[in-house]
Amino acid sequence: MTAFAKLAIGQQVQGTPFAVTRETIREFCDGSLDYNPLHLDDDYMKSSFGKTQFGGIIMHGMTNFGLITRMLTDWLYPLGGVHRRLETRWRAPVKPGDTITPSARIVNKRATDAADWVVLEVEVRNQRSEAVATGEAMAEFPRAR
Repeated sequence: MTAFAKLAIGQQVQGTPFAVTRETIREFCDGSLDYNPLHLDDDYMKSSFGKTQFGGIIMHGMTNFGLITRMLTDWLYPLGGVHRRLETRWRAPVKPGDTITPSARIVNKRATDAADWVVLEVEVRNQRSEAVATGEAMAEFPRAR
């Protein structure tokens, strides 16, 4: 039986918790070259952004994307799967002191002539169980030729 055949709709994938600190935010600034004051300047973040007030620096939303990608790759690679697509929406800001955890759930399986595919609902939740990012991913299980 193939790894794909063993997968079931509703199956959960759990990621590793990630503790957000000022240092991890700064490291992402350095790695991405994104030095937006949203991520570095508490005084700047005390002002209002339209109807939104953050009260301090926030983590890059792309960190959520990276954590989801790591979770999917860690799960798929041993099964022979390949992460092919990811779409996310940021739902809430993440601040230093938060711990966020990605997870996924298989919502669809589909076989084509060339490969088998799974669609996953993905999310990242903080320590209060609030969704900070949600989205959808697609993974391919190529067939041996």
